[in-house]
Amino acid sequence: MNTEDRRSGRSRRAFFKSTAALAAATGAGLVAGPAGQALAADPAVGGHADGSAIEPFWGVHQGGIATPPQRHVYFAAFDLSTSQRSDVAAILEAWTAAASRMSRGETAEPREAGLRTATSPTTEDSRPGYAAPPAPGAGGDTGEVMGMTPHRLTVTFGFGPSLFVKDGKDRYGLAARRPEALADLPPFPGDQLVETHSGGDLCVQACADDPQVAFHAVRQLARIASGSAQIRWAQTGFLPDVPPGQAARNLMGFKDGIMNPAPHQMDPFVWIGAGGPDWLRGGSYLVARRIRIALEHWDSMRVAFQEQVVGRHKLSGAPLGQNRESAPLDLDAKDQDGNPIIPENAHVRLSAAAANGGAVILRRGYSYNNGVDLTAERWPPWREGLEYDAGLLFLAFQQDPRTGFIRIFDKVSRFDMMNQFVTHVGSALFACPGGATPGEFIGQRLLEG
Repeated sequence: MNTEDRRSGRSRRAFFKSTAALAAATGAGLVAGPAGQALAADPAVGGHADGSAIEPFWGVHQGGIATPPQRHVYFAAFDLSTSQRSDVAAILEAWTAAASRMSRGETAEPREAGLRTATSPTTEDSRPGYAAPPAPGAGGDTGEVMGMTPHRLTVTFGFGPSLFVKDGKDRYGLAARRPEALADLPPFPGDQLVETHSGGDLCVQACADDPQVAFHAVRQLARIASGSAQIRWAQTGFLPDVPPGQAARNLMGFKDGIMNPAPHQMDPFVWIGAGGPDWLRGGSYLVARRIRIALEHWDSMRVAFQEQVVGRHKLSGAPLGQNRESAPLDLDAKDQDGNPIIPENAHVRLSAAAANGGAVILRRGYSYNNGVDLTAERWPPWREGLEYDAGLLFLAFQQDPRTGFIRIFDKVSRFDMMNQFVTHVGSALFACPGGATPGEFIGQRLLEG
C-alpha cells in the first residue's frame, strides 16, 4: 500500500483500532513449528467433552481447511460497499484480530471496548453484576457466547473474483494481482443458480462444534465491517456426531468424504506453493456450492437403486462389491455377466481421481436444512411435490479449481445418475490466502504488497 493509501485509510483504521490491537497480547507463548503446521502453543485439539479444545489460529495455513471437521458451519459471503482499498485492509486487519480472539474463547474485542457495566453512567440498570449490551454505534462483542468455551472454532477468509474486477472495473488497484485460476466458475449442465445465493467479494467460513459459537463469529465480523461490507448470502450446515475415524452420513443416508486426500497429498493437491502468487502461498482455492436435494423422491427409491446411484453400500459405506468403508475403488471389477460392479454413471466412479486424470479435491461438506417451503417455485428436476429446502453445502478446497473441481464436475454434471435428485442453486469461488503470524493480518500480502 502506498503512502497516499495509508493516509486515506488512517481514519478508517482508527475506527477498527480496538479490535485490531491484539497482536502483542497474543504473541506470548508462540513457537515456530515445522513448515505446514500451525505456530502456536495452544492446548491440544480434540477429546474435550466440555468444548474447551482450541484450534490454533496463527500459522502457515488458515484453520478450517485441513482441520478435522467440526460439527457446525456458518458460511457467509460479503459484498463490499467501500471504494477504498485502505478500508478493505482495515476490515481484514480487524477481522483477523477478532477471529484470533474468538478462536481462544475470548470476546471479539476487548471487554472494555463494548459491554458497559452497571456503574457506567450510560446504563440505567444498577443490578449488581449486570452487563448491559453496547450502546448503539459503540462497538463491542454482543455477548451471546460469554461463559462458553471455543468448541474448536476456526474462521477462514477468502477473496472472490469480484474483489479484483467487478463490472469491468479495477475496484482497488488489484486487478493485476488476480490469478488466472480465480475466475467465475463456468456454467454446468443442470445448474439453476440463484444470484442471491452465489458470488461475493469476501467469504467467511466459521466452523465449531457448537452452532451458536459459529454464528456468533460471523455475527461479530459483520458488525465490525458494518458500513463497508454487508452479507450477500449465508448458509448454515451440520454434521452428525460420529465416532472418530468414521465418515459422517449426509441427508441421503450415505457416508460422505471417504475419498478425501491423505495428509501426504495436501501439498500437491490442496495447498498453493511456489508456483502460485506470493500472496496466496500456503493458501487454497475454495469452491462453495449450495445443492438442494429432492429428498422426498430419493426416499421413495429402493435401497438397491440408491446404492447403484452412489456406487457404495448404504450400510457399510464400502464400494459396491466390497465390505470395508476404506476399501479403494475397483473400477475394473465386473459381475458374472461382465458388467461393471460400480455402474458407469455412478457418482463415485465419475468423481474418482482415476476417472478425472488424477484430480483430487478436499471435500468439507455440511448438510443443511432450511425448513419446509410449500409456496416457493418448484425446483427441477422434480417440479412437483418438493417440500424440504434441504441438501448439501458443498465446500471443497484445492490447489487449482481448473484441475480440481471444474475437471471433476464437468463430467459429473453431464453423466451422474445422482443429477435426477440434486439441483445446484448456489455457487461461488474464493481464493483463501495463507495464514498469518502475530502482527500480520490475513490477506496483508495482497493488500499491502
